Amino acid sequence: MNPTASETSDYSQPPIRWLGEADCCDPAQVGGKAGNLGLLARKYPVPAGFCLAADALARHRQADYQASILLAYATLEGLVGEPEPSVAVRSSGVDEDGSTASFAGQYETFLNVRGGGGVLAAVERCLQSAFAPRVLDYRLQNDLNSTEIRLAVLVQQLVPADVSAVIFSANPINGRRDEIVITASWGLGESVVGGTVTPDTYTIRHHSAAHITAQISDKERMTVPAPAGTTEVPVPRLLRRQRTLTDSQLLEMAQMAIALEDEMGYAVDLECAWHRGKLFLLQCRPITTALNKGHG
Repeated sequence: MNPTASETSDYSQPPIRWLGEADCCDPAQVGGKAGNLGLLARKYPVPAGFCLAADALARHRQADYQASILLAYATLEGLVGEPEPSVAVRSSGVDEDGSTASFAGQYETFLNVRGGGGVLAAVERCLQSAFAPRVLDYRLQNDLNSTEIRLAVLVQQLVPADVSAVIFSANPINGRRDEIVITASWGLGESVVGGTVTPDTYTIRHHSAAHITAQISDKERMTVPAPAGTTEVPVPRLLRRQRTLTDSQLLEMAQMAIALEDEMGYAVDLECAWHRGKLFLLQCRPITTALNKGHG
């Protein structure tokens, strides 16, 4: 659960913005990733977290924003009821997740970060990643300004996923707007989005949710938390060919994708996690592939 305005009055001012608060919904300050989640945290199961605003470096000395991060992380400890909670530290670019360029995989992400020192180090590395050669090349290819890059950093409670999934509210392969495609595998989502595992693929029709097409793969690898972040390990043999999601879980995800598409006004690409039977929304962005305008 994210904090209320009264609970975070000392922390929600720049440079720290809390997910679910009004000042964490402006992409110009917190980037597309955090801005979407800041808005959606009010009504969807988004893990608790806070964001270092994009103007932090320009308006605050480094020591100032570091102290603010440590204070916010201490507040997060109380919110989740755990000392030094494990968090995900993600870059959130002001011009990312747009209609023409998603920046997916370009900026840095650090998972299973614990302790104030670890969080500060991960935030600093995220900020530095804005000027990595691959990012500058990507910006050049997409005709984006490379002289005034503004980057925010999102710090969120890490969901120790039993199953991770990517949901497309429209089929990104054939362009059909009436098909939802879900890919899923065991463990944290880095194996799925990073392409190191062939996930299960489920296809669901918008208007015929009872009809689910499932392609179950041989899932050989999975990403799990490790003392120094995360690591890839072999999937236990009994789970490799086992279906990752039940029909009821798939329908819950499909309903969320349809609701988000209606709310956002565009076909959405979602990252989600299941932990102990509960669904969490980790990311929401537009699908940037060409889609048919009709419903097939």
